[in-house]
Amino acid sequence: MSAVPPFPEGQIEALARLLGECGSGDDISRVLNSRGLVDKSRQSTKWRRLYWVFLDCQQQNNCANQIIDFIQSFLAPARFAERNDEFEANRQHLNTILSFSGLEYGKDGKFRQCEIAKTLDEAEKKARTIRAKFQGRQIHPEVLKYCRPELLQDNYFHAVFEASKGLAQRIRDLSGVQTDGAALIDKVFSIEKPILAINSLQTETERSEHKGFALLLKGCFAAVRNPLAHGPKILWQGEDDAADYLSLISLLHRKLDECTVTGLRGD
Repeated sequence: MSAVPPFPEGQIEALARLLGECGSGDDISRVLNSRGLVDKSRQSTKWRRLYWVFLDCQQQNNCANQIIDFIQSFLAPARFAERNDEFEANRQHLNTILSFSGLEYGKDGKFRQCEIAKTLDEAEKKARTIRAKFQGRQIHPEVLKYCRPELLQDNYFHAVFEASKGLAQRIRDLSGVQTDGAALIDKVFSIEKPILAINSLQTETERSEHKGFALLLKGCFAAVRNPLAHGPKILWQGEDDAADYLSLISLLHRKLDECTVTGLRGD
């Protein structure tokens, strides 16, 4: 990479604070040593160590290349094997900071140039992805099973569409009933002869909960899947909605985890 202009002090502090949360003190020492960076900071706090090291090396070289080199090694994708969500969250946060310098850290662990952000809103918009919105939401594995390729491509329209179809397919797999939409829900979650039951259906409260869950499922198909199936993608503006829709579908999958098969399967 050609010479990277020095980062402003505030940007260095933001980078140091982020990277200080991405590994242990031993991890930081190991990577500093491997990249030829000497820690003269006499600081014990991880982010403060990085802050002073970054300031020092940038002042000596009049460029930010050694900082970039450290980041590339410290946030190498291989370090986050089987922790993709953590890697993506760190990468997006990093890109928010770096966008003010016209830099972007890719999923492949390489830096590339991008349009310089002039405001924080622009920086966050550049870096924001739906995976970042999922932090703390505990998305159900069955959601990702059906829409992981679309999410990796930031294709939110089709991610929600595939996830909603996957929800219907799971109900068919559990129940043996091969219909779709409202007819599927009415058959599988009937109060009189349910094939799947969300609880024991012994009390009025339990029956109300069972009915409410069935209505949620029908509403999900009516409000999410059907409009996506029939509306053109170009009219859909749904990154924020997609995160909420996929969280809803995740909730419905978790409730399906608790369902009991009554023995009246439709096989």
